[in-house]
Amino acid sequence: MTFTEKLLRLAEDVISSSREHDWRIATAESCTGGLIMGCLTAVPGSSEVMDRGFVPYANQAKIKMLGVDAGLIAAHGAVSEQVAVAMAEGALRNAAADLSVAVTGIAGPGGGTPGKPVGMVHIAAERKGGGFTHERHHFIGDRHEVRMQTVEAALEMLKKLIRQP
Repeated sequence: MTFTEKLLRLAEDVISSSREHDWRIATAESCTGGLIMGCLTAVPGSSEVMDRGFVPYANQAKIKMLGVDAGLIAAHGAVSEQVAVAMAEGALRNAAADLSVAVTGIAGPGGGTPGKPVGMVHIAAERKGGGFTHERHHFIGDRHEVRMQTVEAALEMLKKLIRQP
């Protein structure tokens, strides 16, 4: 996978800022299938701050790998703020990391509904000891474009979380 210069610069910034704080990162990626981790680890020296990436694509994997409550998925659906937050929390709980970012969404071309259209993505990031953020996006484009926009938004979110006091 080739990442754009913009994404690589953003990933470099996240890696560099994490290194300054001596923080490690974990990802929990559903709709991106590991692309966030792939972008971050494309940066030389990323092994100093990257801990692990979870790719719980199926609901059962979210439950088993990250400890997402099945009731949350039943009540709100896999593509929801509640599940994204639970994924971010589960990544921190199951990794030797200080920061986590989690994404769940509908990359398309199918799978969308009127309430959850193709391009809807929930992103949550969390920092041990305080710091949390969530965003809901509706990205436009084909499957690849939705996934790449998700990677960019997730990296931006990590960057902001690292800089929060």
